[in-house]
Amino acid sequence: MNSVHFQSKSVIWETPTELFRRLDREFSFTLDVCALPENAKCRRYFSPEVDGLVQEWIGTCWMNPPYGSEIGKWMERAFDAAQRGCTVVCLVPARTDTEWWHKFAVRGEVRFLRGRLKFGGAKSGAPFPSAIVIFRDRWWERRRWSIE
Repeated sequence: MNSVHFQSKSVIWETPTELFRRLDREFSFTLDVCALPENAKCRRYFSPEVDGLVQEWIGTCWMNPPYGSEIGKWMERAFDAAQRGCTVVCLVPARTDTEWWHKFAVRGEVRFLRGRLKFGGAKSGAPFPSAIVIFRDRWWERRRWSIE
């Protein structure tokens, strides 16, 4: 495999506007948990200065995390937030061979995206496939049923 396909000068990939609008119509996001002021998709957002990993996530959250070595921490946080009642919709690279994918992404609803996304002003598609991973509270799976 040619490793150049997975290299980038930045781990920040701005969410394509039309993809976000389509998902926002479905989910009605209230919080962008991982944004820069210039690319935040929700009125309420966490920037790197306030570190979304340590903030309380509530409501319906959008997450397009940094795609570098920290992505596993973001996916773990998204999964944990869903266990506490949030819905978290994540735009991530479809890296099905990684540890974070097998620990967290497979536990959500996975929607593979056709083709390669053009992130924020890029002239060409991304050098990787993408997926939407949706974490929701699954109270009905945790509920203990008893026979009376």
